[in-house]
Amino acid sequence: MNEYDRDGHRRDGGVRQDGQHRDGQHRDGHHRDGGAGGGTVRVVIADDERLVRAGLRVVIDAEPDLTVVGEAADGAEVVPLVRELRPDVVLMDVRMPGIDGIRATEQLVGGMAEPPRILVVTTFEHDDHVYDALRAGAAGFLLKRARAEEMVQAVRLVARGDSLLFPAAVRELALRHGAESRRAAAPERGPIGRLTEREGQVLRLMATGLNNGEIARELVVSQETVKTHVGGVLAKLGARDRTQAVIAAYESGFVLPG
Repeated sequence: MNEYDRDGHRRDGGVRQDGQHRDGQHRDGHHRDGGAGGGTVRVVIADDERLVRAGLRVVIDAEPDLTVVGEAADGAEVVPLVRELRPDVVLMDVRMPGIDGIRATEQLVGGMAEPPRILVVTTFEHDDHVYDALRAGAAGFLLKRARAEEMVQAVRLVARGDSLLFPAAVRELALRHGAESRRAAAPERGPIGRLTEREGQVLRLMATGLNNGEIARELVVSQETVKTHVGGVLAKLGARDRTQAVIAAYESGFVLPG
């Protein structure tokens, strides 16, 4: 019997892999430039609810610059799937049976030389698991009740990596979860203390959600200069992306929520 039903879904509800892009290119011949400019952004969906996966697939595949290349029903399935398919973005349900989204994020970020951008999908904006997933390496989060246009814009933004997704929500999560870290922190003695004055200015503007172009206009410098400073911030903080850098800034007390 065919393992897929007539709608193209696995009959057992588990991993689904799409061997080709819409333009016919095989998955093994792809280029991971979707987030950098011009290419198709390749997405893997991980959620234990089949209807949620189907809904996300419909929304994403309706966009000419986005394509779903695989699906997984839990964290145990998504880790090997991502290692094989090497997508640009993973939509990761934070609460799944077995290996949840937090542990799966940790395994992908810690176990791949070039991990994908991970966008945590959650039912509740103030779910404690969301902040844990962000600290584990997720690039942002998305509410399941978000409108279709918000979902696709979030995927594009996370794929590009040039601005912080939902900065106000990240700030509120940091306020709720980072108070103890801020009390114990001494910014001038940690990695934050190694930032130059200009890098510190850039980090504070990153925390407000500004992208490189907006930061460049704010500081009256070129975008290339901003990119250099952003790279310096990430390197000195040991941060993979802007989200990790901003969380470090909040937790150290260098940037104060509010």
